Amino acid sequence: MTDQLSVPLAGKAIQLTAVSKIWGDTRAVDQISVEVPEGSFTALLGPSGCGKSTTLRMIAGLETVNGGSIEIDGRNVTTKPSAQRDLSMVFQSYALFPHLSVAENILFGLKVRRVARVERLERLKRVTGLLGLAELLDRKPSQLSGGQQQRVALGRAIIGEKPVCLMDEPLSNLDAKLRHEMRLEIRALQQKLGFTMVYVTHDQVEAITMADQVVLMNGGKIEQAAAPRELYERPASPFAARFIGTPPMNLFSAHAFGALGQAETLQLGLRPENAFLDDKGSILLDVRAVEYLGADVLVDGVLGDAAFQVRLPSTNSTRPGETIRLGFNLENLHVFDRTSGKRRDDLTHEIGVHLHS
Repeated sequence: MTDQLSVPLAGKAIQLTAVSKIWGDTRAVDQISVEVPEGSFTALLGPSGCGKSTTLRMIAGLETVNGGSIEIDGRNVTTKPSAQRDLSMVFQSYALFPHLSVAENILFGLKVRRVARVERLERLKRVTGLLGLAELLDRKPSQLSGGQQQRVALGRAIIGEKPVCLMDEPLSNLDAKLRHEMRLEIRALQQKLGFTMVYVTHDQVEAITMADQVVLMNGGKIEQAAAPRELYERPASPFAARFIGTPPMNLFSAHAFGALGQAETLQLGLRPENAFLDDKGSILLDVRAVEYLGADVLVDGVLGDAAFQVRLPSTNSTRPGETIRLGFNLENLHVFDRTSGKRRDDLTHEIGVHLHS
């Protein structure tokens, strides 16, 4: 007997094609299409009300689909009940039975499916070994910490050895330290067992530290679906640019650089960590406030009529009321079309030539 699951879990790809969910006049999810690769960790990220939890519930079969199709491992499951989708789910509330012990909570699904007792106990030993729950099997949920309750919910999900696991903001009830620990544990568990994970969160840190793919949603639509690094380095829209990154990206008018062709139609972006003090820099910033953060300081100021932040070393002596000059590397400048809201990499060179002319 080992601490590993006896049968490696093979993830199943999930394909959503033009999927919609409508309540009255509201399109909670508006014709989204996305693929979740087999064995990957995909995060559905976005602000409250963007449609991410509704999307997860449609994948799970807990919400009906008003348009489009959902496939799991090549099977169309759009109208199939949850029981026929071969997946497990962890809820935000954990949904543990308060009158059952840890062991009984974890084993509940196997008992419903009438799995033989010997096999149930073997799986229980393996799963509780993986999750560090072996000493807690006789306790009730009320006798557990938040992190322990989360592990029990995870155990109940993975003991069924389903190839797809769905999680709906499972860490939102934990404090910051526990959230960090559980992020590491959940990601390590997913990689170790190889199942396909779809994880809903409003926390960009959870998404970019855990996921292979982040699906950023806004107003029921997909704003961008990409690897975390691409989302940060090449956001597809101003919304993506501001949502990913702390502090958020500075967005300002192209007029900040003087006479520039197409300035009226362009919006520029620069992350606070990508600007630096430069006596010959092209950005003149009127400093309004300086926040000490330990290793560095966050300088808040105004560029033209737009708020602008820059992260500088804590040794910097900038004070409110001063005007400082900032520079940046051209590869860190982001250009967006104001009308379409799309990224315009084709104009970066033109702006660079203007700045250095």
